[in-house]
Amino acid sequence: MIDSYDGLPDGEPLPETVLVVFAHPDDVDFGASGTIAALTGAGSTVTYCVVTDGDAGEAGETPRENVAELRQTEQRAAAAAVGVTDLRFLGWPDGAVVEGLDLRRDISRTIRQVKPELVITQNPDRNLDRIYGSHPDHRAVASATIDAVYPDARNPWAHPELDDEGHRPHAVPRLWLMGGPDPDLTVDITATFDAKVGALTAHRSQTGHWTDLAASIGEWAERSGRQAGLGEGRKAERFRTVDTT
Repeated sequence: MIDSYDGLPDGEPLPETVLVVFAHPDDVDFGASGTIAALTGAGSTVTYCVVTDGDAGEAGETPRENVAELRQTEQRAAAAAVGVTDLRFLGWPDGAVVEGLDLRRDISRTIRQVKPELVITQNPDRNLDRIYGSHPDHRAVASATIDAVYPDARNPWAHPELDDEGHRPHAVPRLWLMGGPDPDLTVDITATFDAKVGALTAHRSQTGHWTDLAASIGEWAERSGRQAGLGEGRKAERFRTVDTT
C-alpha cells in the first residue's frame, strides 16, 4: 500500500491497484470519478471493467448499430480525463444483464488478471427514493461483483476454466460500493471536481442536453459533503465499505 492521501479519511491507505466494475459507460463517472481522479493523481493504477457497451442507451440520431462504438469511445475519453487508460469491455447486452455464474466468471477473470488491492462497484440494493441508480443492470453487476470478490476470485476450485486459462486465484482485501443508503466512507473530491465534470462531459450522448452540467453535479456533490459533515462548499463522493478479509 502507498501512504494515505488528503482525500481519504485518516488511516485509509491508498491502494496501488484498483479495479472498478460497473454496468454501463458513464456509471463510474456519475458515481466515483472524483475519487478515481484522486486515486490516480496520488499514484494508484486504476482499471475499468465495463460490463456492457451501453448499446441500449439514448444516443440522439446515432444509428443503433453504431451506439456501442460511440459509448465505448466516450468512456475511453472520460477515463482519460481522470487518469485511467486500462479499460476492459465485457460485451454483455445492455438492459439484459442477469446475475449468474457466467457473469461471476467473467468478473472473476478480470479480478484475477488485474489482482487489485481494492475493488469498487455499484450498490446491489434497490433504492426506492432514487430509482435511477437502481437500474437492473446496476444491481446485477454489483451483486455478481460482490460474489466474484468473495468467494469466486479467491477460490481455486471456482470456475476451473479460469485456472486452465492461467488466471490464478486472487483475494481482494477491500471492497467499496458506490452510493446506497448507508455510506461509511467519504472522499473529499473538491480538488478533483473539475476532472469529474470533464469525465461526464465526455459522455456527450448522455450529458450533452444538460444546460449546466457542472452546477447540477456540483449540487449533488455538495449535498454529499454536507451529509458527511464536511465544511460548507466541500464536495464529496460516498461509499459503503465491505470487509472481505
